[in-house]
Amino acid sequence: MTDGDHPAFPLLIPDTTPGLDDVRDALRRAHAVPALGSDIAATLAWATAVAPPASVAATWELLASVAARDVAAARVLEPHLDALAILEEAAAAGFAIDVDTAGSWGVFAAEGAGLRLEARQDADGWTLRGTKPWCSLAADLDHALVTAWIDDERRQLFALDLRDPAVIARSGPWYARGLDRVVSAPIDVDGARAVPVGDAGWYLRRPGFAHGGVGVAACWWGAATPLRTALAAAAGGEHADQLSRVHLGRADTALWAARAVLVETAAVFDAGGSASEGLRAARARAVVADAVETTIAEAAHALGPLPLVADEAHARRVADLQVYVRQHHAERDLAKIGGDVAGGDGAW
Repeated sequence: MTDGDHPAFPLLIPDTTPGLDDVRDALRRAHAVPALGSDIAATLAWATAVAPPASVAATWELLASVAARDVAAARVLEPHLDALAILEEAAAAGFAIDVDTAGSWGVFAAEGAGLRLEARQDADGWTLRGTKPWCSLAADLDHALVTAWIDDERRQLFALDLRDPAVIARSGPWYARGLDRVVSAPIDVDGARAVPVGDAGWYLRRPGFAHGGVGVAACWWGAATPLRTALAAAAGGEHADQLSRVHLGRADTALWAARAVLVETAAVFDAGGSASEGLRAARARAVVADAVETTIAEAAHALGPLPLVADEAHARRVADLQVYVRQHHAERDLAKIGGDVAGGDGAW
């Protein structure tokens, strides 16, 4: 289906996939948000009302379709859905979690040089102290799942109330030209109570860690599809030449291959019981990141500077996507894949 200027739906998976009615409903309500992605409060209100899709495939379709409409909106929605999925996964794994899932959620699991968030347990429960970097929208969210060090070598996941006076969200530094409204700055925590989610190391061990990582890649992929549309329009124009079609062909084949990888990966994850889920996820993210960077480059070469300076939506999409895709660690992630394969964990 098409909806005015919005991309065709579904973008990623067959129209017969179960659970797409909920995705359609979420997208229809997204269309009613006047400043989706720009008005963070309004975007969060929409995101918190989205029903989590029932499958990995439907979740990735939702994320890709939202990103095709607005990159920042997908950047807001993805961690909220990921947090809810983590809480559900923990409950299914037998961990008792006494938290209210209402409101908006984030996931803060990054580390930074010289910054450390520590968790200590006493008779009354767990307390967090220290600084956590890369906490996206911390000043706007209600809650977050955060990793904290419980000793010198182990981290554990905790549910944290971001409205606790013991939690201070910094406003920066955040000089981003892309995703400028999705501020990702540190939080300072001084004795805030927190609820454990899983045991030590569970956050990284669980199958859903791989699922969530590729969900981010689905956002990247969806965000790049309007650039392919722009390339197709240029290649179909009256004055188009062979070079314009080469640029389109490169972007199209790259995104087509990445789509195939996402569809297969979603099917494997939905089926359950896959070995080497972490390696599969890392491969998928690498394929998608390469396709997205190829598409950005081909759009720049084919279209020149004009849309970057005269087309607000195009310029914002490119800037947002360039920041977002840097969650992929490029050669470092490839080195990890190579290490796993060289160590014998390379089955396809």
